[in-house]
Amino acid sequence: MQKRVYMDHAATTYTKQEVLDEMLPYFKEIYGNPSSVHGFGREARKAVDLARERTAAALNASPEEIYFTSGGTEADNWAIKGVAWANKERGNHIITTSIEHHAVLHTCQYLEKMGFEVTYLPVDSYGLVYPEQVKEAITDKTILISVMFANNEIGTIEPIREIGQIARERGIYFHTDAVQAVGHIPVDVKEMNIDLLSLSAHKFYGPKGVGALYIRKGVKLHPFIHGGAQERNRRAGTENLAGIVGLGKAIELAVANLEESSKRLAAMRDRLISGVLNTIENVRLNGHPTKRLPGNANFSFEFIEGESLLLSLDMKGIAASSGSACTSGSLDPSHVLLAIGLPHEIAHGSLRLTLGDDNTDEDIDYVLEVLPDIVQRLREMSPLFAQNKGGKRYV
Repeated sequence: MQKRVYMDHAATTYTKQEVLDEMLPYFKEIYGNPSSVHGFGREARKAVDLARERTAAALNASPEEIYFTSGGTEADNWAIKGVAWANKERGNHIITTSIEHHAVLHTCQYLEKMGFEVTYLPVDSYGLVYPEQVKEAITDKTILISVMFANNEIGTIEPIREIGQIARERGIYFHTDAVQAVGHIPVDVKEMNIDLLSLSAHKFYGPKGVGALYIRKGVKLHPFIHGGAQERNRRAGTENLAGIVGLGKAIELAVANLEESSKRLAAMRDRLISGVLNTIENVRLNGHPTKRLPGNANFSFEFIEGESLLLSLDMKGIAASSGSACTSGSLDPSHVLLAIGLPHEIAHGSLRLTLGDDNTDEDIDYVLEVLPDIVQRLREMSPLFAQNKGGKRYV
């Protein structure tokens, strides 16, 4: 039987059994509308309140600062558009980075069409943005700074605390897309000076289609979805009851196991990285060598096209990605890899392997066993490889 190895946890995780078990009653037995005043509704409301408390505890926030959404994309849209429209009398300038998720980049591009000005900060070769860059980009019209907590493709963890401090000192709202970070590395909205934070349940073993936006008390922003009075009049629409219950349970489990899980994943990640770099030539590790998510390994292989690499791995039962799952259907190379300075031809040969709780040392062994042969076979089919055989290793 074909061995199957899932190494695409940054795209999505499975839903843990404990999470599913807690969700199931809310599909059939406890199915009231949380906005209803009768007993069925009150039971549902109690479950939503518990999930809100669990989510707040994971972030060191207050329950009344947690607002449930349909996922990270909605949370990003709401944070950025909500602040922009509510504070336009103060200014029209937003600062972000060139390596943000498209949920942030496309939202900022939309606002540019609406008359806002956006500064897209460059990053260094590791994908880091420097706090000094942020400080220098601030003008008297800056109303929002949005910098992701950790990059979804290359795993680099940004200096969030320092950037948040700069924003706080200047009286500017600070939003972070923490979709890849929450449940995997420590996140403390108070200590890190965060005003708004986006998260998504399916990145930490919860269900798809549910997320949350942390909004610090006192932050001025407009509602994103209009209609009913749900989420304290700030986010209309009947609550995704079972999904919210699942998010609450999943984030509680993730934070409880955070230290142990991070250590285990980082050890496997480092063994994977070391094995790839030591057995395959003309390969580069993308992202910071140490300031990176515990389960993220991203490589660029010269003389190879990423899609061919993915298909070859899939034939061996290994699930991976050539970039972010949201853009894997695009023929353009990753905007993140281009932003860290990779030429187009190298960026096209990228491979993202992201580890999770279900991965084992045997999985690492299997990948290290099959990957070198796949790379060699694909390179032998490449005319560029033949032309450059014996050339310098790319670093």
